[in-house]
Amino acid sequence: MSTKDWDKEMAKIDKQIESISDDALIQPATTKGAKAPAEKERVAEVKRTTSTFGVFARLILAVALGLGMLMWPYSARCGPGLFAYLFASGMVAVAGVWSAVWTWRHRSAQAHVLSLLLVVWGLVLAGLEILPRTGYAAPSASHPATWMCS
Repeated sequence: MSTKDWDKEMAKIDKQIESISDDALIQPATTKGAKAPAEKERVAEVKRTTSTFGVFARLILAVALGLGMLMWPYSARCGPGLFAYLFASGMVAVAGVWSAVWTWRHRSAQAHVLSLLLVVWGLVLAGLEILPRTGYAAPSASHPATWMCS
């Protein structure tokens, strides 16, 4: 068993609580890493001036790449054309992540949703080519089960 007298320990704690003033309990203590109001204003000003152009420039580039994939000019049935198409599809997903990071940092909600849709679009484009070749989806004439041309 414990040799401590818990009643005495609890009485010490009660004394310490009683010695603290009510004002100290109501007002939160200042934190060590709190920023000064001037510093907060400077950070807010930097966010206001840099967020709009940079975020939307990245998003427009990513959307242009995603839409450009609809007009892919080369054959993507097999061989080098297929691998180039898969690389470009991966770049759509990467561009979506790239713009999603920036839209998240600058709190641009609608642009962030569009960025996440670009990630999904890139994965869907790649999945349409990969899944028939791995046996998960049924092959068709436009999506054969072979990776390399004979």
